[in-house]
Amino acid sequence: MSTATATASKALTKKELKKFQELLEDKRKVVLERARQMLSEGMVLDANDLPDEMDLASSEYIQSFEFRLRGREKSLLTKLDHALKKIEDGSFGICEICEEPIGKKRLEARPETSLCIKCKEDQEREERTMG
Repeated sequence: MSTATATASKALTKKELKKFQELLEDKRKVVLERARQMLSEGMVLDANDLPDEMDLASSEYIQSFEFRLRGREKSLLTKLDHALKKIEDGSFGICEICEEPIGKKRLEARPETSLCIKCKEDQEREERTMG
């Protein structure tokens, strides 16, 4: 067992891990349900149903927004799946950069996170600097 895994085991009890697993699975179900709902409502434009250019432009904007939303949902789903795998392999709750335990309050707020607050802030600062 690596030091990081040993530290994570000490940081989170089995009961806490189970709670985070349930939280992640619940979030995953919500994301999948939203995606199913978007698909069932249909995202196809029929220009013949739109009486003028303003309606068409408005509908295209809404469709573009829904596609962006879909991309975010897919990204969140990937993060949720990754966090669930980390619970299985015993590395959940460990920062992927500094390998220190992620604070419980941060995990409660964003259980899908893979970075501690310090490393996340550093990453965001770097992203702002880059552009």
